[in-house]
Amino acid sequence: MSQCFDIFAPKPDPALDEVAAELKRLDSDGVRWAAVIRRTYDMIYNGQETGRYRWDQLMKTEKTHFGTLMEINAQREFEFEGGDATDYRIAGHQVDAKWSQTSGSWMLPPEVFDELALVVTGSDAESVWSLGLIRITAEVRKEATNRDKKSQLNALGRDSVHWLWKDAPLRPNVLLQLPRDIVNNIFDNRFGTQRTHRLFRAAEGMIVHRNIVATVSRQLDHQKRVRYNGGSRSVLAPEGYLILSGLYHRQLAEDLGVPVPRQDEYISVRVVPSEDNTGALIGGRMWRRARLEEASEEPAPRIDEPKSKEEA
Repeated sequence: MSQCFDIFAPKPDPALDEVAAELKRLDSDGVRWAAVIRRTYDMIYNGQETGRYRWDQLMKTEKTHFGTLMEINAQREFEFEGGDATDYRIAGHQVDAKWSQTSGSWMLPPEVFDELALVVTGSDAESVWSLGLIRITAEVRKEATNRDKKSQLNALGRDSVHWLWKDAPLRPNVLLQLPRDIVNNIFDNRFGTQRTHRLFRAAEGMIVHRNIVATVSRQLDHQKRVRYNGGSRSVLAPEGYLILSGLYHRQLAEDLGVPVPRQDEYISVRVVPSEDNTGALIGGRMWRRARLEEASEEPAPRIDEPKSKEEA
C-alpha cells in the first residue's frame, strides 16, 4: 500500500511556536497590539497639525513610513530586544516586523529570508487589525525580480500565515464612521470651537477619542473646547446634550445606555427627563437618552467636571 503525504502541510517550527506563545503571554487579548496600531495611525495622521484623519489623505512617503513607525511603537510598548539583521529578537529568535495596509502584500527583503516575519495589517475605516507569524522560506515567497531583491508571499505563503489575531477590533475613528458629507460639514467652519460643537452634535451616542477632538479643533488646548465656560458642554447643554468623559462619567454612560468611553474618550448623549425613573440620576432628577424623533425641551443638567486644566 502506497503512503500519501500532504506536501502542503506546514512543517513543524518550534521557534515560531515559541514566538507565538511569547506574544500571547505579553498580550493575551491583543489590547496592547491594538493600541500600538491605533497610536501609529494617529501619529501618521498628525491630526492636530494637519486636520487629516484618513489613509487616502497621506502622502506616499508617509504611507511607506507607517510600517517603520509601527515597528518603533511596538518596540517601545513591548521592549523587544533588537535582532541582528531583523527588527526584534523574541523568545530568543530573530523576528522581522512587516506592515501592509493590504493583507498579503508585505514586502520582504533578503535579510528576512528563512527568518520569522511578524506580519501586520489593518483598516482604520473598518476598525480591524490582524497580526500573524510566518517563516519566509523559498516555498512561501515569490521569485524576487526587482533590483533590491525584495519579494512577497505567494498563494501558499498567504495561506500559511499563523494568525494570532485576525480582524480583531481596532478602537474606532469616529470621523470614518460618520457619513462623508457630515464630516465635511464639521470641517466647513473656520473656528475650531464651532467645529468641535458640530462634532459632538453629529456623533451623538458614538465614542470620540481625544485625538479626534484635536483633529477637529486644531487647537493647542483642544480639551478646553469640550469643557464648560464656553466649550461644547456649555454650548450644547441648551440643546439637551451631555458630553461624558471616560475618566469621570463612565457610570453615567452606563446608566444612560450608551457605549462607555475609556479614559481618553468622550461620548455625547442627548437627554430628556425620565418619566419612569429609568436612566441616570443627575442633580437630584432622573434623565434618559432622548429618542431620535424626540425634541429636547429642557436643557441638559450640569455634570461634574474637574477644576484642573487637565480635561476629564
